[in-house]
Amino acid sequence: MRVVLARRRVTGWVVSLDQPTTDRDPPSLSPLIAVTGPAVAPDVVELSQWAAHRFAGPRRAILAAAAAPRVQRHRLAPRRFAPVQAWRDLADDRAVKMLRAGGGLLWWPPSWDVMAVIAAAALRGPTLVVVPSRDQADVLTRRARRAGASVACLPEDWAAAAGGVDLVIGSRAAVWGPCADLAAIVVVDEHDESLIEERSPTWNAVAVAEERARRSRVPLIVTSPCPSVTSVVRFKASTEDPEASARAAWPAFEIVDVDDRAPWDRFSVTDELRRHLADPSRRVVCVTNITGRARILACRGCASVVRCEHCGAAVAQDRDGTLVCRRCSTTRPPICTVCLGTTLAVVRAGIARLEQDLAAAARGPVASITASETRLVSSPLYPSGPTDAADARVFVGTEAVLHRVRRAETVAFVDLDSELLAPRYRAGEHALALVARAARIVGPRTSGGRILVQTAMPDHEMFTALALGAPQRLVGSELERRRVLGFPPFGALATLEGPGLGDETSRELLERWHEVVAASDATLRGPVVDRWMLQAPDSETLAGVLAHLERPPKSRIKVVVDPPRV
Repeated sequence: MRVVLARRRVTGWVVSLDQPTTDRDPPSLSPLIAVTGPAVAPDVVELSQWAAHRFAGPRRAILAAAAAPRVQRHRLAPRRFAPVQAWRDLADDRAVKMLRAGGGLLWWPPSWDVMAVIAAAALRGPTLVVVPSRDQADVLTRRARRAGASVACLPEDWAAAAGGVDLVIGSRAAVWGPCADLAAIVVVDEHDESLIEERSPTWNAVAVAEERARRSRVPLIVTSPCPSVTSVVRFKASTEDPEASARAAWPAFEIVDVDDRAPWDRFSVTDELRRHLADPSRRVVCVTNITGRARILACRGCASVVRCEHCGAAVAQDRDGTLVCRRCSTTRPPICTVCLGTTLAVVRAGIARLEQDLAAAARGPVASITASETRLVSSPLYPSGPTDAADARVFVGTEAVLHRVRRAETVAFVDLDSELLAPRYRAGEHALALVARAARIVGPRTSGGRILVQTAMPDHEMFTALALGAPQRLVGSELERRRVLGFPPFGALATLEGPGLGDETSRELLERWHEVVAASDATLRGPVVDRWMLQAPDSETLAGVLAHLERPPKSRIKVVVDPPRV
């Protein structure tokens, strides 16, 4: 609704109603200017209050995510159909048993059809399905409609979802959406970071779905080929051993050991990768999250790492060859400051360097894909070929390329070690999620798909588990590390970040923070580049401490609860 508040027209939500007054002169009420959309369901209104406390953010932002879109496609809600026989034939038996037991975590290999889990839930009644991306929601919606089901795809089909359908499908915000007579909730790919809201409050769709299912007393089932450690502990996993049946659903892995190579030759185009590139029948996707021409360089004359002359950080090389310090933005020509040599070797190659190497090895143009651009790169030696990036046979890019390319015979990770060794406590989970995404592109091993990984750590536990098609074997070692560090699921974590938190001007504010934290079981650590980390034994303690931490309105301090990248 819209009302006048302090001479301004503002949008608001009706969250509760007071009892009628018995006074002779009741207070004057401001009139409603307009009703802008359907009301948020009462159970979702109560859920928003819980989420605002759990994720330490404004309730208004959560209600905005739960509200209907301003522009809607007004139409009559379709009549709900009975479960069709096709769905009974499609439903997975393990999912049916898990739903009868109250829900839980289902290990679901990347090449298996998730519609089997959705069909099992739909047999119980109206089901809310939450997926990481809008593309996945559209695909599942079309498939369910072809099966004869009534489906509402949020946010467009808001009225239909509130009126009553078999399935309500949507991306992250759909977890707040309406679903008349809700009977089950399904969250697909719970490991995906897209299920975490980036704006404050940074709510997690998996946690919200769990609380909504608990309040509505309906089963929740979450699926993932590589579930997060937190979900493995939080949810009841399937008791059946998935290794035997799941191994064939993963592609074949080719681990290339580059440890015996020179540092500047390790993460380039290896002979194994060249064989895939030379095969004209194979579509190849190469992945690296290093942008620019080179992230780390070394001098071939003195073998020293090329560093910034001002701050000492390792410098990177842009497409034009200029050396740039990512810490202090200092630039200089490609010269070694130790021996003044001009012959520099690339230790960590970026996309710009790989583009030319791959084009030469593939003898044709290469499509370069990042989050910001898509372009076609040709080799001077082999200029002929397709003129459109979509028609290319070889692709290179950041992890965004895994979301743009639908099918390929080979996916090569040029430098997966940089993801595994990243200074984040969830680095292993992130690396495994990239591999699982690649496995969906190449398909199962029976189709001839291959995932090639260049690494200097061939004996790493992740590669051993992937070779067996059993990523769940990583959980045990990761649980022990989390237990020692007190990280989730053996504790709760939040970061407080903002400009000036490490300056002298914030000293008084930080002193008050330390007083609040000292009176609880939490621990405040920092600062690291204007960021503080707050640890607590559980999420309820963390939420209580955050509720008492002072955050001045103009300080622009952002609180991130359960941060995915710390």
